[in-house]
Amino acid sequence: MPERVAQFITISGRVQGVGFRPFVYRLAHQHQITGWVRNVDGAVEIHAEGRPAQLQRFGDALLAEAPPLSAPGPLAVTTCATEHAAGFSILDSASGSAACLNDASSKMADAWSIHLPPDGFVCADCLAELHDPANRRHRYPFINCTQCGPRYTLITALPYDRPNTAMRDFVLCPDCRREYENPLDRRFHAEPIACPVCGPHLQFAAGVEIHGGDEAALAAAVAALRSGKIVAVKGVGGYHLLCDATRDEAVAALRARKPRPAKPLAVMFRDLEALRRAVHSTPELDNFLASSERPIVLLQKRADSGLSEHIAPGLAEVGCLLPYSPLHGLLLNDFGGPLVATSGNLSGEPVLTENREAQARLAHIADAFLHHDRPIVRPADDPVYRVIAGLPRPLRLGRGRAPLELELSAPLAEPVLALGSHMKNTLCLAWGRRAVVSPHIGELDTLRSLDTLAQVAADLQRLYQVQATRLIVDRHPGYGTRRYARDSGLPRFEVWHHHAHASALAWEFPGVAEWIVFAWDGVGLGEDRTLWGGEAFTGAPGRWQRAASLRPFRLPGGDKTGREPWRAAAALLWECGQAAPFAPEPLQRAWAQGLNSPASSSAGRLFDAAASLCGACTHASFEGEGPMRLEAVAAEAQGEAVSLPLERDSLGVWRTDWAPLLPMLADAARPTGERAARFHLSLAQALVDQAQRLQAQTGIRSVGLTGGVFQNRLLAEAAIERLESAGFKVHLPQRVPVNDAGLSFGQIIEFLHA
Repeated sequence: MPERVAQFITISGRVQGVGFRPFVYRLAHQHQITGWVRNVDGAVEIHAEGRPAQLQRFGDALLAEAPPLSAPGPLAVTTCATEHAAGFSILDSASGSAACLNDASSKMADAWSIHLPPDGFVCADCLAELHDPANRRHRYPFINCTQCGPRYTLITALPYDRPNTAMRDFVLCPDCRREYENPLDRRFHAEPIACPVCGPHLQFAAGVEIHGGDEAALAAAVAALRSGKIVAVKGVGGYHLLCDATRDEAVAALRARKPRPAKPLAVMFRDLEALRRAVHSTPELDNFLASSERPIVLLQKRADSGLSEHIAPGLAEVGCLLPYSPLHGLLLNDFGGPLVATSGNLSGEPVLTENREAQARLAHIADAFLHHDRPIVRPADDPVYRVIAGLPRPLRLGRGRAPLELELSAPLAEPVLALGSHMKNTLCLAWGRRAVVSPHIGELDTLRSLDTLAQVAADLQRLYQVQATRLIVDRHPGYGTRRYARDSGLPRFEVWHHHAHASALAWEFPGVAEWIVFAWDGVGLGEDRTLWGGEAFTGAPGRWQRAASLRPFRLPGGDKTGREPWRAAAALLWECGQAAPFAPEPLQRAWAQGLNSPASSSAGRLFDAAASLCGACTHASFEGEGPMRLEAVAAEAQGEAVSLPLERDSLGVWRTDWAPLLPMLADAARPTGERAARFHLSLAQALVDQAQRLQAQTGIRSVGLTGGVFQNRLLAEAAIERLESAGFKVHLPQRVPVNDAGLSFGQIIEFLHA
């Protein structure tokens, strides 16, 4: 019989906080392996002793049978001296490498191998206990195990052990301690482990009315919601503002107080059956909605949905999600109907996380608060998806999905931190061949947003044990990211806005060597120092060439145009020598003199103008409202594309002239839906016309669509259909948002290829 030998195995990837060590323990007993397992930084180390055949089967099973929430990387296996272990044990975590580590495995145990586990919904086993009256955790709002529960939002440091989490001050009771220390229990080293005896608890507050105790607090919150009140509820990554989604007066009150007059509100449903009664779904989307991520997905509303018309006024879709924590599950179950669940924040700011601050800053919105005493270490808003071309595409990264860990095609020369955009801000930390995109931070117009950016930047570097030596920033000098960049004192690398969009797209499709990429969005600073937003590039990351665009027009009032679409409409009319009687004469004089009227080729502003001229939206209460309303009225209408001229300018850039659209858009005798539909189809065909001219020049047949405008399903799908009919291979991102939330990652890709 072969002698027993020893191996030292290091496993990177997502192997902490997901029950990997007890899995290794059980597997070792199954294969008669002796030795030990422990966490080191972001990796798992195993000393395994057994006969060669046993070790081979054990090693194969480590990957093939790994826990469902884990994502283990390849094994680093070396031979080492036997320790003649009598059994197999789980050791305490360490911050360094074991004695028999060689150089290769020691590299695996440092920052390169750290992976942060995301927050996850309650697993089936915990759900069964939650609803079992005989279980000691029956209806306990903070039930979890190694397969579920909060992770990213409560980790303070690595390795991932209880003292390094927000649970460190909750001393385990004897029953929880036994589970925590038993390798055969599914709560073995479940760091957020808790029960009603030793864990966090709820508190309900409404003015002078205070209810402690989980059941009393839950009952008071449900009673408030049933009476039409607005309740701020602390969840996993921050507060939600909840109200009855079927009561017009409750939803209207929430809108008036926030204030959020028209921006769509998400709705949380008790279960899939309740969700399907209100919106149209599919089995595939049902599975996605019910996944551990528990995302918000935009779904078509049924005519008899029963939801308040104030949920998404003027739109046919509703953002839908299922309960993502046991607390939300209990609330929805007890309430018995759908609840509005919008972020507990002030407009544009990161979601609030701290009890006192939330109560102070949301006091003018919420009638009552359902707090708990488990600290939230960092905010994580909800992830949002929209189905475009048959697949759910991310619009916002958040709880359960972020931090999003991605692999680069080549190693970076130094660790870098990309600061993203001013709107829909995310950060991206990258080192070696790894990149980590943060959850959604928000708009950088407030001091709190800038402070949150700094906190997330510090957290990412500390948790991943990587210190950036360079910052990557957008070239726009007025972005809020510039304050952080200035204060850091680090050297900077600047990236053009739309190059970053194009590069984020290109990373998702590494098989494409040469691209035609359409980057259509609101506005971003272009290489000629004008505001771009309707561009087509040829090339690849690091060598994009502007090849096509839209006829430029000047924006009266600059940034105000994004919230006042009538200004964009006036600009188009004035550019063509036509009157705009709805615009004040002083504004026209200022525009004619070039005062605060920057030139732009923005497709997004063209959509704003069309929305105004059609009568769909003249004033927007949130960014993108005009285009969203325009798409909604176009969705059920028919129309034909208007042929738009395409000529090369003096610099060799192909320019599409939108002027022939104006008579059609302003024709009040035509139905609004028809005008809106014809506008969408006209731009889709104009895009195809540009692609065909560029293909004739370059021979390139791979087309990418990126930028916030391609969140518009009608436009994206019309463009894809026409491009494919013309023989192009079309690519639309699925992992990284097409809007500015993906910009930080695109900045990394541009830097990598600089």
